[in-house]
Amino acid sequence: MVLKSGARSSSGPSSAPEGKSGQPQGSVAQVLIDALAMQGVKRVYGLPGGGSSLDLIDAAGRRGMDFVLARHEGAAVMMAAAEAELSGTLAAVLTTKGPGAANAANGIAHASLDRAPVAVITDGFTSQQLGYISHQVFDQRAMLAPLVKAHGRLEGRDPCSEIARLLAAALSPRQGPIHIELTGTAARARARTYGAPRAIRLPAPSPTAIAAARALLGASRRPVVVVGLEARTRAAWSETRRLVEMLACPALVTYKAKGIVPDTHPQYAGTFTCGVAEQSVVRQADLVVLVGVDPVEFILQPWPYSCPVLEVGFKRHPVHYVNATACLHGDIAANLASLQSVAKPGTWTLNEIADLRAAMFASLRFRGRRAGLAPESVVKIAAEEASRLKAWPRITVDAGAHMFSATAYWPCRAPNDLLISNGLASMGFALPAAIASALHERTRPVIAFTGDGGLMMCLGELATAVQQRARIVIIVFNDGSLSLIDIKQQQRKLPPAGVRWNRHDFATAAKGLGGRGYRVSTPAGYRRALRAALTGKGLALIDVNIDSSGYPEQLAAMRG
Repeated sequence: MVLKSGARSSSGPSSAPEGKSGQPQGSVAQVLIDALAMQGVKRVYGLPGGGSSLDLIDAAGRRGMDFVLARHEGAAVMMAAAEAELSGTLAAVLTTKGPGAANAANGIAHASLDRAPVAVITDGFTSQQLGYISHQVFDQRAMLAPLVKAHGRLEGRDPCSEIARLLAAALSPRQGPIHIELTGTAARARARTYGAPRAIRLPAPSPTAIAAARALLGASRRPVVVVGLEARTRAAWSETRRLVEMLACPALVTYKAKGIVPDTHPQYAGTFTCGVAEQSVVRQADLVVLVGVDPVEFILQPWPYSCPVLEVGFKRHPVHYVNATACLHGDIAANLASLQSVAKPGTWTLNEIADLRAAMFASLRFRGRRAGLAPESVVKIAAEEASRLKAWPRITVDAGAHMFSATAYWPCRAPNDLLISNGLASMGFALPAAIASALHERTRPVIAFTGDGGLMMCLGELATAVQQRARIVIIVFNDGSLSLIDIKQQQRKLPPAGVRWNRHDFATAAKGLGGRGYRVSTPAGYRRALRAALTGKGLALIDVNIDSSGYPEQLAAMRG
């Protein structure tokens, strides 16, 4: 893994006056932007304040880097996190101090638990200011410390070395956000030109570890491969698919690993959450091979299996659901390749795998009893209509009961065909992530599957999508409640309080903010709206009246 390098802009610090050391100099803000650009950052998300963020926006413009003005700081960080997942490298966001940093905290928590390398740059107070003011002042570093991998202020004699340290921390496994608290004074200080990026070396496993892993895999006759978020790099997912095919065994994927083994692959057996739905597959295995699996993706249930486990990942996770029998930590692609000499087909047959896959889908089938569209139908009809397009859409999925149908029934063809907040499982994710996806790949359509509760948490970002001319179709599962919490309340036989609201008219809200809006309650009306939405330009929102009565059975089938 190497931190990327890139050409310097002629308007950057390479054309600035030289300092006493004879090295070219520029402002710290410009040097920081140059460093981000060298990592492949193409845009900065955020909401500015009057301090360092104005210097950063100006420096970004000089470098040809876009600034995307969001409507809420938390959503801005989620946009940056989605960009990081799609680009496979660093992303950046800026906020003002005080309320800006506080608003960003949920997005930073998402980036932390979903392992997205994001440079979070907040304005700050100088030590002189802290001596005489208290307005908006709190300890931003302390507030964000549990969520970020490193913190810096770039106020020392060598801000370039500090930038290099911070970016290396963000990009080193396990990847995550870093916090730069940059005052206006520090942003305008002079600094030498940013040098070559650091290389990040992953340790190689010992010969003893490799031998133990080969022995375990070589003895297995019925392995099952479980693929997780760490396997999304091109080299890792290519080797993962090769190993799965060499073993001729079932492959299960976590939500964030959807597409590494495509849904149409004959060995694809479904999704893995550490729940009930996949147990019919895994209980027939004599070995579980975890490839790039981060336990942050698992639900809150104990590991239910007794067979041996072989783990291939970046590094040992300090909190894990299972103690692996053998481990290969470091470069995932190289370690998977080292297993190929003992990888051979066992006793699984494709017919067995097909039957298990069909049984999982059957268990997740939505069995509604009221008026409105079934969530399963909403996803399947969207996929049917999307198949008419030249480019296959990427989908983003919000937290909520609708995600069971979205993750199960949307056919993913490649890694990152589906974006979801899984480590944090935050609501208010799908729309910001869709905006980032639309900007990252302008020619590819994006469909955001969101519940009404999740959309209300970030409704203002409809205006961001319109302003950015983002090609997005938002499909709102409108059932008038916080469905998952409503289910749990019903299971405890408590009176319905605090979990339901009116079914709001989101189509009108979308129109009012400059997009197109459709409100539907029948399959025929939904299909007509989809065709109009998918073939039009810019933002379109389809407000779907949902039958939520089948969610409790679906939840039980998925999680137990």
